[in-house]
Amino acid sequence: MLSKPQTHRSKLSLLVLVSFMLLWMPSCQKDEFVDLSETQDYDPDFLYKYYDHLCLSIKTTPGFFPPQAARAYGYVGIAQYEAVVHGIKNAQSLQNQLNGFSAYKLPLPEQGKEYNWALASNAATAKIFKYMFEKSLSANNARVLDSLEAQNQITLMRGVSSDIIDRSVTFGQKIADVVFEYSKTDGGHESYLAPFQLPFVVPTDDYCWAPTGAALQPLSPKWGSNRPFLSLNVSQTQVVPHATFSSTPGTPFYNEAMEVYGTVTNNTQEQIEIAKYWADDPFMTCTPAGHTFNILTQVLREERVTLAKAGMAYARMCIAENDAFIACWKGKYDYFLIRPVTYIKRYIDPNFKTVIGTPPFPAYTSGHSCEIGAGSRILTDLFTDGSGDYLFTDYSQLQFGFKARSFSNFNDMAEECANSRLYGGIHFPMDNSKGLQVGKAIGDNVNKRILWPVFVR
Repeated sequence: MLSKPQTHRSKLSLLVLVSFMLLWMPSCQKDEFVDLSETQDYDPDFLYKYYDHLCLSIKTTPGFFPPQAARAYGYVGIAQYEAVVHGIKNAQSLQNQLNGFSAYKLPLPEQGKEYNWALASNAATAKIFKYMFEKSLSANNARVLDSLEAQNQITLMRGVSSDIIDRSVTFGQKIADVVFEYSKTDGGHESYLAPFQLPFVVPTDDYCWAPTGAALQPLSPKWGSNRPFLSLNVSQTQVVPHATFSSTPGTPFYNEAMEVYGTVTNNTQEQIEIAKYWADDPFMTCTPAGHTFNILTQVLREERVTLAKAGMAYARMCIAENDAFIACWKGKYDYFLIRPVTYIKRYIDPNFKTVIGTPPFPAYTSGHSCEIGAGSRILTDLFTDGSGDYLFTDYSQLQFGFKARSFSNFNDMAEECANSRLYGGIHFPMDNSKGLQVGKAIGDNVNKRILWPVFVR
């Protein structure tokens, strides 16, 4: 009595199975040349190690001032993303989205061939890293980099066939080669060898920057003419003119200087700590951009994201940081504005002293404010609903002897960084507010004007 229903169900199950296979097979045949492995199948821990070492290398390599550092991060980020983008669903290469990049032919994965995207990323990141420091990478930093690449590859190649390993590594290396060729034409190639870009004639009008320390020439005066990754990040973000220069008490410009003077004179202990925490002087830390990338790396680690999200996050931040320094430097040398310390000593108090050292370039606008403004918008888009609300503690400065600082919103973090330049006595308030404005506009452009993959975890 039971045998008939069982036989009936068995035949029915077989019929359903056969029908399903018949329906599935055409689809399978249609997609047989599509690689079904995904970038999100891989852990990005190996990639974080490169960014940790990039920070150390920038700190210890002569010539890597803030603009040069942001540029190095920029091309490392582009190369590592292009090495994994074909393994991210619905993702598009940056080749036809970045300024001038389409002139350089990137390699494409072979149809019907399998790739290990982590191995490709490892190879691309290591090679572009070397290219960015090509003539100045110290022997020790080079040894660490080579060891890092080798150790990563040993770990990542476990259980992977030799043909996939070779194909993936070669693909990543070719990506790095093309990105490096692209980098050579942006105006900043090998700028670390001559970061002051001499010769340059320093104007001597009363409103103009004057040396504030040992450097008699301003840093990288031609940087603003470099090619940005997105043209509109420079053409559509430039600030309005600053308050008209004046040494007369009560005028808007004089009041800007008085706010600096009053703030520094009455700084609280916390404000002094904030000024030093965000100073990120070159060769003392890995510059302001490095600090922001360290924050990104920490958040990515804590979020336990996949290689797909990490690769995309670094690409976004790299474009934003690179372009923020180009846009900021254009404004600095268009206006060539005097620094507060010079103005205050001339017109208010000859004995005035800043909390931190004044860097050797014009005031308007603040580089810190530009870069953190851009970075905050990238972080906000990646990890929040747009509000910027995100509770985290920045541990990235512990390595440089600072205490950790906690924040509940990326915008608040950006405001603190910008205000730190006022507390330090090295920027007028307008430098900071307008710098944030420029940076945030750049970050928004990167988030919205580039086609990024969605639902990446």
